[in-house]
Amino acid sequence: MTQWWRDAVVYQIYPRSFADGNGDGTGDFAGALARLPYLAELGVDAVWFSPFYPSPLADGGYDVADYCDVDPRFGTLADFDTFVAAAAGHGIRVIVDIVPNHCSSAHPAFQAALAAGPGSPERDLFIFRDAPGNTAPNNWQSLFGGPAWTQTPDGQWYLHLFDSSQPDWNWANPAVPAMFEKVLRFWLDRGVAGLRVDVAHGLFKDPELPDVPDPTPSDRPSPWFHRPELVAHYATWRAILDSYPEDVFPGRRTAVGEFWGDEITHLEPYFIPGGMPQAFNFFLFQTAWDAAALRHTITASITLAEGSDVVAPWVISNHDVMRPVSRYGAPAAPARSDAEVDVALGTRRARAAALLLLALPGSAYVYQGEELGLPEFLDIPAADRDDPVYRRSEGARLGRDGCRVPIPWSGTAQPYGFTEGTSTWLPQPSGWGSLTVEAQLADPTSTLALYRQAIAGRPAGEFAWLDGYDLAFTRGEDFACVLNLGAEPVPLPAYESVLLASGTITDGVLPTDSAVWLRLR
Repeated sequence: MTQWWRDAVVYQIYPRSFADGNGDGTGDFAGALARLPYLAELGVDAVWFSPFYPSPLADGGYDVADYCDVDPRFGTLADFDTFVAAAAGHGIRVIVDIVPNHCSSAHPAFQAALAAGPGSPERDLFIFRDAPGNTAPNNWQSLFGGPAWTQTPDGQWYLHLFDSSQPDWNWANPAVPAMFEKVLRFWLDRGVAGLRVDVAHGLFKDPELPDVPDPTPSDRPSPWFHRPELVAHYATWRAILDSYPEDVFPGRRTAVGEFWGDEITHLEPYFIPGGMPQAFNFFLFQTAWDAAALRHTITASITLAEGSDVVAPWVISNHDVMRPVSRYGAPAAPARSDAEVDVALGTRRARAAALLLLALPGSAYVYQGEELGLPEFLDIPAADRDDPVYRRSEGARLGRDGCRVPIPWSGTAQPYGFTEGTSTWLPQPSGWGSLTVEAQLADPTSTLALYRQAIAGRPAGEFAWLDGYDLAFTRGEDFACVLNLGAEPVPLPAYESVLLASGTITDGVLPTDSAVWLRLR
């Protein structure tokens, strides 16, 4: 089989918020299984599950206590296997999330490290250090806010680039990569098609643990991000992936790395033969709603992957960033309340961005609810917020709860068919009745209808910029995607037919904040 992921559409499921099958208000595998026909009709090639492992859920499951099991809140390993088999029946592959930079402080290995004490082999699985007085070993800061070190009762400190409940593994200890090789094989042996690698630009740390001139958290190369050891490390994982048979479903196995960077050049080391098969391209949603800026980002992204066997999937949303409707509809970034978002404007722009996403060459990832045009729920009461970013920043940063709200399936009031119960683990906003799957399936002009048509009709052929427009390109000889991000309508090039449009095309003119797919003459 070929590298199926090169042009795949992958749907991200955040398990707690996709569909609840047992009525407790939290999503699970039973709920996902019941909604599998929806995913098949949407037309996706694969689904990626965010973590579903046993976890205290201090960070939405990215604090893993056991890498080789399913948290009872989501079901059992048998439920997972059932979903994988049922998905295969629809031709849909399954990708699981691997979290190798850190684990939960409840993980047995970390609990053993705390019990074993300073200098023990158990502590060497993590990054413990002595430091004088009550001063941390260095000035590194957590990406969630506050210091990246926490002191234990015996006086040592341990490193956590994220929450204090998420100690970093020590990847310089050979036992750690050996353990994760077993984890990878455990899930690949169960029939998963690929792995999404969390914080893929992390893992290795400068052994000197030096202070840095500017400790402000960022994704630039540093003593903790984009270390040179990563390239050789991911070659070993690629060898594991390539050891699985190609001639039976799900075919060749893949992995996609969560490589963040402050500049696109920070990703260059990973675009080499024999490395991670895919490296997320987050720069599309990090770019302002500006034609020149987007054109620059797209050109740089395509250039980055040229001549490489590494794919850079396009994304405009995920579980860590504000939903496109609110991101594009906020006059100032980031909005901090629903009242600060122009939902109508954001919806127009998000629909146009969807046609851009799905017309570009290569793979695209769609985050659950994106296909419904859901806005961010910014007005979640403080007492209901779950994200450690909100807690560690003392409310200065709202965190990511707003994009993780359970999605609406049917009805006109909460819980919108998400659960047979009466409440959901995160509250849903009022006024989502028109955004449910049920409502949108009945509306041929809905955002869901737009996504279904776009996924079914994705173009093929060579990419080339179309002259005469700020943001327009062709795929092959007779397909064009044209976007208008300006303040005035623009005339379209000569065309045979309109294939798909995010708004209304009148007399061959494209409205502002719109996109169209054309069959050229």
